[in-house]
Amino acid sequence: MLARVETVALTGITARRVEVEVDLGPGLPGLNLVGLPDGAVREARDRVRSALHNSGFRLPARRIIINLAPADLPKEGGAYDLPMAVGLLTAAGRLPQAALERRLFLGELSLDGRLKPVPGCLPAALFLREQGLEELVVPPENAPEGALVPGLRVIAPPTLLALVRHLLGEERLDPAPPTRWERWLGAREESGPDMAAVKGQEYARRALEVAAAGGHNLVMSGPPGSGKTLLARCMPGILPPLTLDEALEVTAVYSVAGHLSRSRPLIGCRPFRSPHHTASQVALVGGGGRPLPGEVSLSHHGVLFLDELTEFTRPTLEVLRQPLEAREVTISRAQRSARFPAAFQLLAAFNPCPCGHLGDPHHDCHCSRVQVERYRSRLSGPLLDRIDLHVAVTAVPFEELTALEPGEASAAVAARVSRAREVQQRRNGPRLLNCALDGPTLERLVPLGDQSLALLRGASQRLGFSARAFHRILRVARTIADLEESERVHPPHLAEAIQYRLEGGIESGPSLHLLPMKAASRLPR
Repeated sequence: MLARVETVALTGITARRVEVEVDLGPGLPGLNLVGLPDGAVREARDRVRSALHNSGFRLPARRIIINLAPADLPKEGGAYDLPMAVGLLTAAGRLPQAALERRLFLGELSLDGRLKPVPGCLPAALFLREQGLEELVVPPENAPEGALVPGLRVIAPPTLLALVRHLLGEERLDPAPPTRWERWLGAREESGPDMAAVKGQEYARRALEVAAAGGHNLVMSGPPGSGKTLLARCMPGILPPLTLDEALEVTAVYSVAGHLSRSRPLIGCRPFRSPHHTASQVALVGGGGRPLPGEVSLSHHGVLFLDELTEFTRPTLEVLRQPLEAREVTISRAQRSARFPAAFQLLAAFNPCPCGHLGDPHHDCHCSRVQVERYRSRLSGPLLDRIDLHVAVTAVPFEELTALEPGEASAAVAARVSRAREVQQRRNGPRLLNCALDGPTLERLVPLGDQSLALLRGASQRLGFSARAFHRILRVARTIADLEESERVHPPHLAEAIQYRLEGGIESGPSLHLLPMKAASRLPR
């Protein structure tokens, strides 16, 4: 007898249909599993047998073949336990095939028949809605995640026996209530410190606001204790709240990665990820034998902060170049490839030299030029060229620090950032910020007059910036104009945008990026 059960496999954060075919035929008793299963799926034979036995079901002594179709799609994890068990019961005549129609099954089984949670429930629920199926059957811990999708009926039986009774109509299970996502969407309790805690640093605060308004990348250089980390951690508090669609995308990434909290099924705040500098290339961009999202994808629609940037190995930093441009990551392996979204903002901070005091008027630097060159060589020119704003953060003297009033609060800055983003979305299109504008669009949105062209020509001759840097200057200038609610980009907007390339000392040469010129001149030979 043949039975068919619907489930899914994950490629990246996308669910693909998988049909579990179970056939009971003549021959020596045994269970063969085909269809490119991994080790965890092959082990399901023993879990499913024990779960059926301990739930009071007996399988006939027949030759059993379970096929996971399509055969060329890799199958991983314990989520196939439940569809296999349901398929075996149907093939054995304990369940009618009609009871499985328009239903999708997902879940791991314990040996006593209880259903255990699995990753990837939200992508499965989104797939179910796209395909027009009616009911999603998942473990109880996954029910709030599946119920995030409006109009979907989610059934969460605690045990295999309870599911069988539900499918037979003996003891109907009530659908899980829709998850009230409003309580988590836009929550600010995890948005980090308030910008009022930052005293002084007006230039760096302004750069942070510009970066937030246009979705630009930002790198800061300065001595220890100058406030670089504090400034970076203020960024989530001035970014607009996630929309529901964005929150679902972020939640799907965390669900696939297995990082989703069972008590909080929706990621409602913009992610802020700050990996340690010992992180590997795979940890940053994702990968592994079973491709999983890395930090750039876990920062999707949020912020990736790399503190002590020069302590990361150069090969590790170089893998960021492609995601910064493409805003997605494709992990390719011999038998598969997986695509993960990576629309993140990069914030980075580092010290100007090994001792950290180059350019600091209050401390002497004892590093030689060779030491500084070697230290800076960990940052390649192509990587820095992909960062829109370069800011040198100076230390605030103690006397000024104690005398200064608290800075402007995050709420006031966030209001300006939100207005600027609304302007961009009305002009550029939904969810298209200035940081993602291409060349032809920039030419249309940033018409340059004679004075602006002369300013850019002089900056180009002095800085020698690339075509990529030229476009990034225009994007930043467009954002500055949006913050001032100006329809056109004027020379002062361009001048400020150029300053964000100049301030860090790009003019001093590719090996001394972000090094102020006066500091460079004081380097000992």
